[in-house]
Amino acid sequence: MSNAQKDGLKVKLDQLQCHFTWSPQKENIDLDDMKQRLQDSIQLSVKYQARSYNQLAFVNCLQGNYEEAIQNLKEAEKFLRENHEHEFEKRIIITYGNYAWVYYHMGQLTEVQSYLDKLETIYKQLTNGSQYTAMTPEVYGEKGWTLLSTDAQFYEVAMECFKKALEEDPDNTEWNVGYATVLFRLEGFSGTPENRGPSKSAKQLRRVLELDPDDSVAMVLLALKLQQFNQKEEGLKLIEQALQISPDLPYVLRYAAKFYRSKRDVVKAVQLLKKALEITPNSTFLHHQIGQCYRTKLYQLINYPGSKDPHNPAFQPKAELINQCKYHFEKAFENRPLTSIKAQLDFAGICLLNEEYLKAEEIYNHLLKLEGIRPENKQAICLQVGLFELNQKRSESNAIAHFLEGLKVQYDSIQQQKCHENLKKIAERRLSRNSRDSKAFGVLGFMHQLDGEKHEAIECFEKALQFDPGNEEYLSALCELRLSISANNDFPR
Repeated sequence: MSNAQKDGLKVKLDQLQCHFTWSPQKENIDLDDMKQRLQDSIQLSVKYQARSYNQLAFVNCLQGNYEEAIQNLKEAEKFLRENHEHEFEKRIIITYGNYAWVYYHMGQLTEVQSYLDKLETIYKQLTNGSQYTAMTPEVYGEKGWTLLSTDAQFYEVAMECFKKALEEDPDNTEWNVGYATVLFRLEGFSGTPENRGPSKSAKQLRRVLELDPDDSVAMVLLALKLQQFNQKEEGLKLIEQALQISPDLPYVLRYAAKFYRSKRDVVKAVQLLKKALEITPNSTFLHHQIGQCYRTKLYQLINYPGSKDPHNPAFQPKAELINQCKYHFEKAFENRPLTSIKAQLDFAGICLLNEEYLKAEEIYNHLLKLEGIRPENKQAICLQVGLFELNQKRSESNAIAHFLEGLKVQYDSIQQQKCHENLKKIAERRLSRNSRDSKAFGVLGFMHQLDGEKHEAIECFEKALQFDPGNEEYLSALCELRLSISANNDFPR
């Protein structure tokens, strides 16, 4: 096959709807962790094995395990033939697309063309056309699940995919579960629109239970939402019911444990998490949750007056709890250095408690280099590093720089608010010590500028320049603000 023909195949491959055109590529995925999660999912789930095998094929291909990837796709195809005989053509689209891509990476271009031909035939049947990009509810739904399982920065796109799938197939349980799950997760991020209003996920989870009254995962997720809105009794009933239906399903055990931890029954939470860990020993989520349980115990103990005295009986449990926290938090991110940001921040926080400042700083330096992460994660990193600089390293100027960096991320979250609060405190404290402090006026100027308060920002930068006339940063900001106001015919003459 000539280079021109090969290039032509690549153009067609790029149009396909499959994991190779949806997912973030190798540099954005913690491959070993994703592989482990997919293998656990195949072991535990009967319903959705084809989905996991398809994604596992993608991961194996990225790792260069081409023969394993082809075997994964054969398993996916076999599962679909046996379990979805009447919908086979609709559901096989993604698998055939993945086949084509894997064979392309293997250099077997005749096989690539074979699968492109199969796809063209299917699309002609389904859409009365030969386009490779046709979107069916099955394609939208599978794309939604794929993005939901990769990284949090893709949740909004996943949500739109499930909405599209449900427009054409509103009673499909799989797509309703996916939509409920992504809403639940987005509502957990303080800066998202989903977090601001009434809970859409609770309504959607009830819809799932209408379609499938025995969906135990939907039960525990709904229970957590009800607990959040103080409907604790109904939540507890759902938890108990879910544990009866699925006593050995790690997804149920881990969310039930979260419910009990929020209920301050840490002993029960740890018991459930350890049971889940016996079934899926490499689960990073479970290790993170166990670490949070031990941290709750640790904070309770720290408030006990004798916990800092080596001769006091409370000192030993404190050291043990610190070690437990560190062990489980580290386990939670050792295979996820790119995506498990919260676990790394939690680990660094325990290191600070234990006065392991160099170790904490090492974690922070790694996190500061990460790109393409969710905005509230970026803000959380800036916030925690700023507090470290302020409280441990006693560097107010470095702390200001990190808090400002968090504030510049245009995302209205709790983390951003805390960056704002810390900057305001620093500026006010500096001005109380010295009313001519140019740095303090500069900080206030940037805060007003980021809040869109242009006239207040100009006033602060002018004061900053009175006491530091040559400061290029303040001059540049002032010039930008005046030009902006002048352009809007809003500059006071």
